[in-house]
Amino acid sequence: MVEPVKTRILVADDDRDILELVVFKLTQAGYETVAVADGVAALAAIEADPPRLAILDVMMPGLSGIDVLRKVRANEATKDLDVILLTARSRDSDVDVGFATGANDYVIKPFSPRELLHRVNALLARGNK
Repeated sequence: MVEPVKTRILVADDDRDILELVVFKLTQAGYETVAVADGVAALAAIEADPPRLAILDVMMPGLSGIDVLRKVRANEATKDLDVILLTARSRDSDVDVGFATGANDYVIKPFSPRELLHRVNALLARGNK
């Protein structure tokens, strides 16, 4: 019997505790995860083998989550990738920039891991219709 292919999600956050928490919650829910600690590694991983979804911290060393998102949207091979921005930046102008850059969702830290999982599930369900 062949096992079904798990949906792969890239998680990029320079805060190790948050990275481990998100990866744990997604893995527990049955997703395959790729964890990276900065924007440069996130972009490289996305371009090498695009995941189904990327969860990007906005404030990371090297490239910010916004920078990664801009490059993802500008690349024909990755322009349709679903992206959730996960960030402590909560001002209306920050949220506006996130969505204007092409984010599918914007989650503000501190966040509920359960709510993040619901948002991931909802976004993936919309994309599979």
